[in-house]
Amino acid sequence: AQEPMAQEPMVLLALTEFVANSAAFTYFSAGALRRNISGNVLPRRFPLQLNTRSMGVFAPKLQERYPERPMELQLWARQQPLLSCHPHALHGTLLGAAQAFVVLPNATRVPAFLLSIDANVTGKPSIANNRLGASVHL
Repeated sequence: AQEPMAQEPMVLLALTEFVANSAAFTYFSAGALRRNISGNVLPRRFPLQLNTRSMGVFAPKLQERYPERPMELQLWARQQPLLSCHPHALHGTLLGAAQAFVVLPNATRVPAFLLSIDANVTGKPSIANNRLGASVHL
């Protein structure tokens, strides 16, 4: 009689560029790659708060014109994100934008500034001591 083979726990993850880029196209086309962020969703210990006092470091006139006012950010992808698979890493490109608004006492949102955000991200998966990890470089 043969002894059963010892089986090790295993996870198999398969991701192709086609599947990832098709999903990115679908989300982008549907307008799902848009987010609004207000100050109350950021942790209090976060180094930069969404208010005119914190943002005044970058735009001093903002704090002068709208003292101690909360702000909101609107983030969106300008183009479909792209993913490419390489032998030892995944590479992603995101072309986005962020628009900041000052929130007035009557809840009116005043545009403050607009930023283009272009990011190239490389992620390298790793396995050490039976743990799956990754390093990410921006």
